[in-house]
Amino acid sequence: METKTIKIKYHSEEISKLEYIGGKSDWIDLRAAEHVVLKKGEFKLISLGISMQLPAGYEAVIVPRSSTYKNFGIIQTNHMGVIDETYCGNDDIFMMPALAMRDTEINVNDRICQFRIQKHQPQIVFEEVETLENENRGGIGSTGVK
Repeated sequence: METKTIKIKYHSEEISKLEYIGGKSDWIDLRAAEHVVLKKGEFKLISLGISMQLPAGYEAVIVPRSSTYKNFGIIQTNHMGVIDETYCGNDDIFMMPALAMRDTEINVNDRICQFRIQKHQPQIVFEEVETLENENRGGIGSTGVK
C-alpha cells in the first residue's frame, strides 16, 4: 500500500488529533473546533480547526458522517466539499457549511464530518457518437427497492 504524508496545522488544542484507522475505514473523522448553537433554519460555517498541505495531484473530499444528521440535525449544504491542494495556506482552515434542520448544539471535538483524499481526475476527451451500442438498464431507479 502506498503511503502519503500530509502536513497539518491544528488551530485548536481542544480537538483530538486526526488519526488514519486503515483497515476499518479509509475515511478520517473531522471534529468541530468551536461550540455551535443553531436554531432550525440557521446556517453556519463550522470550523474544523485544521489546515493541511495535501500531496500534489490530490484533493480532499469532505462529507457528513452517517450519524451527523441523527445526532445533530444538520446537513452539509454543499453535500460534498472538495478541497484541492492549492488550499494550503497557514489560515486556510477546513470548514463544514451546515444548515440546521432542527434546534441543535454541537460541542467542541464532536465528530461531525469525515474526509478522504483522492487523485485528481485525469484529462478527459469526449468522443461524440451516434450510439453507445450497449443494452439499456431501464432508467434511473430501475433496480427496484429490494
